Amino acid sequence: MNPRFKMKKWVLLCIGIIALIVAATVIANPAAQTYYLDFSNETAGAPPTSFVPIVGPWLIGVDGENKVLSVDGRKWKQGQISAGIAEQAQSLYGERYAEFLNNVKAHADYPFAVARGVDDFQQGEVSFRFKGLDGRIDQAAGILFDLKPNGNYLTLRANCLEDNLILWAIQHGKRTNVKEIRNTPTPSRQWHELKLMVKGNTLEGYLDGKLYLTHEIEKPVSGKVGVWSKADSVVYFDDFKVKPADR
Repeated sequence: MNPRFKMKKWVLLCIGIIALIVAATVIANPAAQTYYLDFSNETAGAPPTSFVPIVGPWLIGVDGENKVLSVDGRKWKQGQISAGIAEQAQSLYGERYAEFLNNVKAHADYPFAVARGVDDFQQGEVSFRFKGLDGRIDQAAGILFDLKPNGNYLTLRANCLEDNLILWAIQHGKRTNVKEIRNTPTPSRQWHELKLMVKGNTLEGYLDGKLYLTHEIEKPVSGKVGVWSKADSVVYFDDFKVKPADR
């Protein structure tokens, strides 16, 4: 056999083995997988399929030629949960859905939707782009994370009407202001990027690429993630990304 041919076969075999190892690593180690939830294949005017609406009116909207996830708090009655909530909760938590459902019904104060396919985010990055369109009380966009089966969660939120960045904790329906950073310019009707980084017990909040907020939490993050809003906010969301840290 031609030595060059043998060498070529050996090289191709090595490349194939390496490709299989990489593929197996991504499958076996979800921490290495980046989730990108896009809305291009969604149906405008319909509820999203890539997110589970829990509280408030979440629909697929259109910004120019681009499909986005939208929330319109002007059409929402405070405390109103989303349609088909029982089935939605069961798709998230299986047999534990009743516990989650009871807490959401009792404390449904803020619109939020949960990302599908991200079962347990612990460390890494969560980000999206948002545009505040309307709302006299609020134009709020938040990253919901550390969502537990009992409905407790944390959220990092920006607000186009207040120009501040706040880390909130929702525990048994009660909201606690954990940390607030003021003077974070966030003009309405412009696209902005909100990003959360979790490094161990350290949380970092970025707005338009700038680090504004740093905070140490007592317990590590572990739970589902999603998008969050408030009151009469009308907001577009796009380019939702979750990049877990390699562990």
